[in-house]
Amino acid sequence: MKTNVADILIEALPYIKRFSGKTIVVKYGGHAMKDESLKKDFANDITLLKYIGVNPVVVHGGGPQINKVLDSMGITSKFIRGMRYTDNEIMDVVEMVLGGKVNKDIVARINRQGGKAVGLTGKDGMLITAEKLTIYFREDENKPPEIIDPGMVGDVETINPDIIHTLTDRGFIPIIAPVGVGKNGETYNINADVVASKIASALGAERLILVTDVDGVLGKDKKLVSSMDAATIKDMIEKGHIKGGMIPKVECALKALKSGVKKSHIINGKLPHAVLLELFTDSGIGTQVFED
Repeated sequence: MKTNVADILIEALPYIKRFSGKTIVVKYGGHAMKDESLKKDFANDITLLKYIGVNPVVVHGGGPQINKVLDSMGITSKFIRGMRYTDNEIMDVVEMVLGGKVNKDIVARINRQGGKAVGLTGKDGMLITAEKLTIYFREDENKPPEIIDPGMVGDVETINPDIIHTLTDRGFIPIIAPVGVGKNGETYNINADVVASKIASALGAERLILVTDVDGVLGKDKKLVSSMDAATIKDMIEKGHIKGGMIPKVECALKALKSGVKKSHIINGKLPHAVLLELFTDSGIGTQVFED
């Protein structure tokens, strides 16, 4: 048993050397945010990264938690093309849940494990400025596109990483809720994958890790594709092997790479210590995406 543990540590050593002093942005979401054991594992993983010299930055989601509060208030969510329509009332709930309950729970869990986490939203230090998102959907190429208004849903306009640098340089772990601010002070709900990708780009991160509820990208044989480049992704989308909710995830991964992030990873957060297994083992557990 002790020999096995030593082998694991030796396998991890070159990766620890490689990532020491580097920034790794983790988008935290899905089942890993609901299961108590997995929440503890995630807090331990992030704390360990900081202790060995890595600078982790966490961007989190919180859709199920938002649904729970809206249901308790008797507010029905309406989804348009997979996006939650967000009016002013719902935006208040989104901001309260993401920036309050969910964010502070993650902060508290990491701090209990010995880390020094600090919770932020995009409003803090003007971290995320946003613009209103308008969706153009063309069901038939012979017809004009449908213009969809999702309400107070935004897209990232700019990232100001100064507050993140200030915190990480002083040993803190930033935990970021994906809420942005518009030019007139409006509050926008933004997709957490998009925010994580943009923040990773702005920081020049070594890695972007998207924690999901699936093993990664599956090929036509339904087996995990452990490594892929942009050309492979384009081909798999055209052939219908990558579809549905995985398409925006691989697009976020690619956009980060085009902006200087070294590699992106899509991993299954249902696996205990998923972040450590992906970063510090030879085989990893998910799909890594790299430039051509």
